Amino acid sequence: MATRRKSALVTGAATGIGRSAALALARAGYDVAINYHRSDAAARAVADEVAKFGATPILCRGDVADDSQVRSMLTQVGERFGALDVLINNAGMTSTVDPHDFEAMTVEEWDRIFAVNVRGIFLVTRAALPLLRKSSEPCIVNTASIVGLRPGPQALPYAASKAAAVNLTRTMALHLGPEIRVNAVAPGWMEGDWMKRMLKDRYDDLMARRAKMTPLRRCVTADDVAETMMSLITANRFVTGEVIVIDGGYSSTT
Repeated sequence: MATRRKSALVTGAATGIGRSAALALARAGYDVAINYHRSDAAARAVADEVAKFGATPILCRGDVADDSQVRSMLTQVGERFGALDVLINNAGMTSTVDPHDFEAMTVEEWDRIFAVNVRGIFLVTRAALPLLRKSSEPCIVNTASIVGLRPGPQALPYAASKAAAVNLTRTMALHLGPEIRVNAVAPGWMEGDWMKRMLKDRYDDLMARRAKMTPLRRCVTADDVAETMMSLITANRFVTGEVIVIDGGYSSTT
């Protein structure tokens, strides 16, 4: 009887942290379900890269905030993989509204951010539980943010939603243990397109300034986050309910 390959689902896997996590999992011998919503070409590129490591990719298009789409996605994953060893709830969105401008934030945008960043974690986790429980050592890693732990310059609903993700991580760890470990990562200022959209023409200057103020003298990368996720997945087997800050020591020393 053939041994089942380990498998993982990564939401928001087309770009950024999700892409790095999917590739790290593939390198470690996991088959990977790649969830995305709009970035079709980028998701297909990730699938091609995953396949180069000898892993089997599944492309799963779907909105994590939509229960019917989520359940359809997990049905697809179950039919292909049979079980899940790892779930990475990474899909997320933010706003470019200035956090000082309260009137500019619409109710619709606020609700959409919470729907993706918080409800999405719950919906995907709920739908994935039957497959996770078929694994001998299942685990979940959620993508939070440093602004979920302390105030920052990000949009108000984004920061609040990440604080909710932190609480949800700890609460799920309580209720899903001892079968399933649940942890989160909280990146600080991260190099790449996300911060470029937020900082615009100030990106280079502000990122350099943040790096200078950081004990490890640089800002976090998506690969740094994926490396920490893999540590939580493949080791740290008595760790659950934790939120690991990844910011080179900035928040601990300033």
